Amino acid sequence: MYSLYSLLDKTIKKGRLTITDAKGVVHSIGGVEPGPEAAIRFTNRAAELKILLNPELNAAEAYMDGHLVMDSGSIHDLIVLFYANKRQFDRSPSQIFWNGLFRGLRRFHQNNVLSRSRANVKAHYDIGEDLYRLFLDQDMQYSCAYFAEGTETLERAQTLKKRHIAAKLNLKDGQKVLDIGCGWGGLALYLAHAADVEVVGVTLSERQLAVARRRAEILGVSDRVTFELIDYREVTGRFDRIVSVGMLEHVGAQYLKPYFLTVRDRLTPDGVAMIHSISTKAPPGITGPFIRKYIFPGGYAPSLSETVAAIEPTGLWLLDCEILRCHYGYTLQHWRTRFLENREAAVKIMGERFCRMWELYLSIAERVFLQGSSHVFQLQLGRERDAVPITRDYLTREEARFAVRESDFLDRVVASAKQALDE
Repeated sequence: MYSLYSLLDKTIKKGRLTITDAKGVVHSIGGVEPGPEAAIRFTNRAAELKILLNPELNAAEAYMDGHLVMDSGSIHDLIVLFYANKRQFDRSPSQIFWNGLFRGLRRFHQNNVLSRSRANVKAHYDIGEDLYRLFLDQDMQYSCAYFAEGTETLERAQTLKKRHIAAKLNLKDGQKVLDIGCGWGGLALYLAHAADVEVVGVTLSERQLAVARRRAEILGVSDRVTFELIDYREVTGRFDRIVSVGMLEHVGAQYLKPYFLTVRDRLTPDGVAMIHSISTKAPPGITGPFIRKYIFPGGYAPSLSETVAAIEPTGLWLLDCEILRCHYGYTLQHWRTRFLENREAAVKIMGERFCRMWELYLSIAERVFLQGSSHVFQLQLGRERDAVPITRDYLTREEARFAVRESDFLDRVVASAKQALDE
C-alpha cells in the first residue's frame, strides 16, 4: 500500500530520517549514502495523510501547527536533509502532479495587476519593521549582500553590495536616478551621498515609504532624494540611471516584457539600468506552494533565459551580466542566525505560529541558494552599446572612489535608519 513512508523510502537516499508516527511506531528511513540526519514526530494521523497528498505545502503547515515536531535537531536540519534528496523527491508521483498543476495555474498565481501587486506587497512588507529589525543589518537591506571574501559581517557585506551597484551605475554628478522598489531607502540614500545625484525611489509599501521619507529628512536631503508610493508602471519622465534590487521577483512571468519596456522608456538615450534579482540556473519553473501562500504571494524568481527573452524585443543592450552564486545563501545564513537569536522577541511581536513559518522561510531560502539551483543575477542594461566602458576595469576604479567617500557619510546614512524606526 502506497503510504508516506513508502514515498520517503524511495526519495531519501542521502542521510537518514527517523520518524515516530502518531501511534508511537518508529520508522528509520534512508541511510543508503552518508548525509544529514533528522528525527521528527507526528502528533496525529491526519498530518501524515495530508503530507502524503501534498508533501511540500502540508509538511510546512504541519510544522507551523505543531503536528510535526522535531524530536532531535532543528527544523533547519530537516530542510537540509530534504534538499540533499530533493532531486528524487521531485520525481515522486505526488510532486509531479502538483508541479504540473501549479505550472498550469502560473499565469493566475502571477497575475500582478496594480491592485493585486499592492495587496501582495502589503502582505509581506507591511507586517511591521519591529520584526525585520530583529534579523536585518542596521541599514535594513532586505536583499542579497555581496561577500567579496565570504567572511564579511552582514553589515560589511551589505555595504559592499551598495558600493558594487553604485559602481555598475557609473554615476556622474548631476544625474537623475530611479530606484524601483526602494525598500526602506538605504540604497537610494547611499547613491545620493556617493555622488551628487537626484534620486526618486518608488515603492508600494506604506510603512517602508514612511521610514524612507523620514530618513531623507533626518539626513537633510529631501530636496534631492524623494520617495513615492506608486507602482513602477505609473512612473513618468526620463532618468539617467535606473536601479532595481529585489523587485523583479514581484513582477510575474507574463509581465517581464512590459517591465523591461518600462525600463527602456524611462531611460535617457545614454542611460544605464542595473537590475538585481533572484533567479535560477534551471529552466523556467514555478514558485513553491509554501512560499507562494505564506511568504511572497504573486512572487516568482524568473530564470535567466526567460528574463533575457523578455529583454530582447525591447531593443535594450545587455551590457553586462554577473551571476552571484553563493552570496544570497551566506546572507540568509546571517538572517536565520539573527532571527533565532531574537526568536523570543519575535514571538512576542508575531506569535509562535508565525515564527515557525518564518523559520521555515529563512531555512528553505538559505538551502535553495546553497544546495538548490537558485542564484542572483545583476543585469546591466542600456539603450546604447557604449553606455558604459567596454571593459570591466572601470568597476574597480569606481568602487575605490566610493570606498573613499563612504567615510564621510556611511555612518550617518545607517544611523538614519535607526532614528527613523525608533520614532
